[in-house]
Amino acid sequence: QCQLSGLWRNEQDSLMEISAVRDDGDFQGKYLTRVTLAGGCAHASPLKGAQQQPSEGGWPTFAFTVRWDKFSNATTAFAGQCFVDVAGKETLTTMWLLREAVGSLEEDWKATR
Repeated sequence: QCQLSGLWRNEQDSLMEISAVRDDGDFQGKYLTRVTLAGGCAHASPLKGAQQQPSEGGWPTFAFTVRWDKFSNATTAFAGQCFVDVAGKETLTTMWLLREAVGSLEEDWKATR
């Protein structure tokens, strides 16, 4: 069984801490990014998400959003799945979509990464 709660580190050395996952699958935590749109220092930002309860023998899927607090006008949505290898190592795989605020509809084309 894969447990989302705890401390996770990605390839860019960013950290994510997820508090206990509630019975309904909801969770919250914080994301400390080492990668910022403006460069500069790492910042902790709040995250909220939900885990789909896995079927018998399945690996859970999950999604969460991060509101880049105090240093960016962007929000990122992540979706992924948790796996456990034969040695018992837990791994999260995710895809993300970042939306940055722009000043007009004409600039909408450049707002999503």
